[in-house]
Amino acid sequence: MAPISRSINIQTRILHAPESILNDGEMDEAPHFRVAISMTNELPITVQEKLNSLPVNSGCYLFHDDDGKIIYVGKAINLRNRVRSYFHPSANHSLKTKRLVDAICDLEYIVTESELEALVLECNLIKKHQPYYNVRLRDDKHYPYLCVTVSEPFPRLLMTRRIRQDGNRYFGPYSSNRAVYATMDIIKRVFPLVSCGKRFDGRPVQKPCLYYHMNRCLAPCAGLADQGQYRESVKEVIAFLEGRQEQVVKELRQRMEEAAESLHFELASRLRDQILAVEEVMARQKVISSQLLDQDVVAVIREDGGACVQMFYIRGGKLVGQNNFLLEGTEEEEGMDVSVQQFVKQYYQNAPYIPQEIILPCDIDEVTIVQQWLRQKRGKKVEITVPHRGDKKRLLDMATENASHALERMKAEMRASLGNRERALTELADALGLENPPTRIECYDISNFQADYFVGSMVTFVNGEESKTDYRRFKIKNHEGKPNDFAMIRETITRRLNESKRNNEKFSELPDLIIVDGGKGQLNSALEAMQETGVFVKACGLAKRFELLYVPETSEPVALPRSSQALFLVQRIRDEAHRFANAYRVKLQAKKQTHNTLEEIPGIGPVRKRALLRYFGSLDKVREANLEELIQAPAMTRKSAETVMKFLHPESAED
Repeated sequence: MAPISRSINIQTRILHAPESILNDGEMDEAPHFRVAISMTNELPITVQEKLNSLPVNSGCYLFHDDDGKIIYVGKAINLRNRVRSYFHPSANHSLKTKRLVDAICDLEYIVTESELEALVLECNLIKKHQPYYNVRLRDDKHYPYLCVTVSEPFPRLLMTRRIRQDGNRYFGPYSSNRAVYATMDIIKRVFPLVSCGKRFDGRPVQKPCLYYHMNRCLAPCAGLADQGQYRESVKEVIAFLEGRQEQVVKELRQRMEEAAESLHFELASRLRDQILAVEEVMARQKVISSQLLDQDVVAVIREDGGACVQMFYIRGGKLVGQNNFLLEGTEEEEGMDVSVQQFVKQYYQNAPYIPQEIILPCDIDEVTIVQQWLRQKRGKKVEITVPHRGDKKRLLDMATENASHALERMKAEMRASLGNRERALTELADALGLENPPTRIECYDISNFQADYFVGSMVTFVNGEESKTDYRRFKIKNHEGKPNDFAMIRETITRRLNESKRNNEKFSELPDLIIVDGGKGQLNSALEAMQETGVFVKACGLAKRFELLYVPETSEPVALPRSSQALFLVQRIRDEAHRFANAYRVKLQAKKQTHNTLEEIPGIGPVRKRALLRYFGSLDKVREANLEELIQAPAMTRKSAETVMKFLHPESAED
């Protein structure tokens, strides 16, 4: 549903938050209610008049700046008292809050039924809008997770960077891809899960691969796997990832003894090897608590308006992992408790696992309601503790020291990255004879497959970094069924510059430098496009073979030093343009292949074809579906479903 802006009499009406707003991950669909802009449809009112009309209910409030942008989100048990407190003349606000109040030009609120609902809503709003004056957990979507697809008949183990509410089990976050792949390698050596990562429903669709013969996979692809036995392996994998390796070893040892007693010595030997592998992992994990609890330890180091959070993940008394996060928008004057409280709320909003105890470095104001919220998410009791002595305090001190080192490392990496980007842009400007380092660079590339699928790509780098929101792609129109890089470059850049002349918002900002993937010929094509459109931009061509830069009106190309930052930058930009063009071309190929395959099925017209693709999502999913699943698709009958099955699986029809 699109945002709703209502002009109503706010003295006589209170808006309540719909239930959908309170569900994680549904903010994009939630209605957004703005406090009345005017008491009537004609007369505007001031913020002061809005303050006088605020309800005493619990809920969330949002402050806007003069551009209408949300700059702060907060929650309150009593909206009237809390929001009015910002504007009280005698309030002793921090410097940050004073700057916030000075920037407020409008406000809105959403009423909830309880403080707990307000807390959930606040978390969702902060995640969606990332307001400048809130403490913000830097988006952690780049952290890798492990996913066990328990919603499938034969679950797989996959790496992902996004947690979805799809019924599957997620574990993490992990500090790096290397840590994820190392864990996956151990699991696949110990437990016979699907090794290829493909989805199977137990029907035979292919011959078993080498992993089956190595006893590393039960071969659901060939219809050889027993689903009950497979599910037992999945339970052991989940226990392993949860840190309950002792339970895994106990169950494996019991099965080994049963196999030996039944004279199944080969199976007993395999189980023995699995036990040894799990025990090897256990030996590398540090036992740091005799209580055998599941705990998260949170330590925070703050500096220069930011903070580094170090987390230790303790499962069954063993340290099984650690990670660090960045918080933005923190202030020294606000106190540590504000940063810690905001981190806890934002991190555990979508955390894949909530332990029975969370150890914090300081008390937080909302500890009771936060514990209630966490208990609701976990389904069991969750305790928040702040230790001052003993083993837990030593754990916290160790995490704090690690947070300090992590913050220094991050700052050094950021300084090095910023310095390298500035150096690269300066070197590039010197090499090309530009007056100033190019802030905005666009790079163009062409991709095609034989005599079809002609596409062009435009990638944009701002201050030496990718700006993916400014990427654009083009279907080449004038190709005459044969590849012509020069003509296609000219068409792509001509269309881009013409869109700029038409004030198209997607192409409004011109670059400081255009790079075309290719040599002198491609560069001349770009210059012809500029001549045709009357829009002129500095340009160069980057030849693949010797990484030479071709510039206009110069016979000899520019050779950047092999160790220069400028060379690394232009190579990275060129490779990104190449990747983006190829990805678009492959997408078009797959789309056409899907279209053609379904078009060839007799008796399946356009309506049923669209219904199948919309229902299953892709041709591969249509192939994987059984007869009953095909019948469930809209517009399908048993006869038409049988026709699809016979066409897509002729080998089954022959059997």
